[in-house]
Amino acid sequence: MEKKERIVIVTGAAQGIGFAIAKAFVENGDWVAIADIKVEAAEKAAAQLGNAKGYKVDLTLEEDIKRFVEQVVAEKGTVDVVVNNAGLQYISTVEDFPLDKWNQLLRVILTGTFLMTKYTLPIFKAKNKGRIINISSTHGQIADPFKSAYVAAKFGVEGFTKTVALENAQTGITANTIMPGPVRTQLIENQIAKLAAEDGTSEQEAMEKHILGKQPMKRLLEPFEVGATAVFLASEGANAITGTSLNVSGGMLA
Repeated sequence: MEKKERIVIVTGAAQGIGFAIAKAFVENGDWVAIADIKVEAAEKAAAQLGNAKGYKVDLTLEEDIKRFVEQVVAEKGTVDVVVNNAGLQYISTVEDFPLDKWNQLLRVILTGTFLMTKYTLPIFKAKNKGRIINISSTHGQIADPFKSAYVAAKFGVEGFTKTVALENAQTGITANTIMPGPVRTQLIENQIAKLAAEDGTSEQEAMEKHILGKQPMKRLLEPFEVGATAVFLASEGANAITGTSLNVSGGMLA
């Protein structure tokens, strides 16, 4: 029996973990809408992947998200899977944390996830089937100093996802989170270089001290490992998995 191509939305997929997730779905035979604030990077990523298209989407704007979902449906007929991956980071103590940075992180990570879910749920309900996969973090269970907004947002994504799962448990729609630990991305590699310079150590020493200290496997995860997990959660084999936080972290536990 020929496998049907699914229509998949992945936010923040122009690079990093999001790109790896989009790549995993394309390799699975699906078509991917790459939603990213950086439209040129999104279009470049889509061209590299092939069965994909880049779209400019500002996840802090409700009308932008609504327009984007309507455009994908107009072009492809439906949406089958949404992966809320987009995120950013800002490092500061609580007392020095700028309010604009706090609001930006929460708008992108938490409110953006809420709005993308809000506007794709009616599509899923109309056909009694859909997959919502939210990329959280081990910081959705484990706090770190200097990351108050990121930790608050990721804890929020965990709670929001469980609520969506309960509300739709009998509709054929599942909602789950993936909780990655430290993943080998440009963002992490830049952080390691900065930490090494601040500590006056090698990058390997800085990584072991700041990044891998709590991780039993003592290695950075590869982006494709998160992508493969997303494809699994969107598969028929995951029909009974909902409201679950799947830890993909090399053994980091709360």
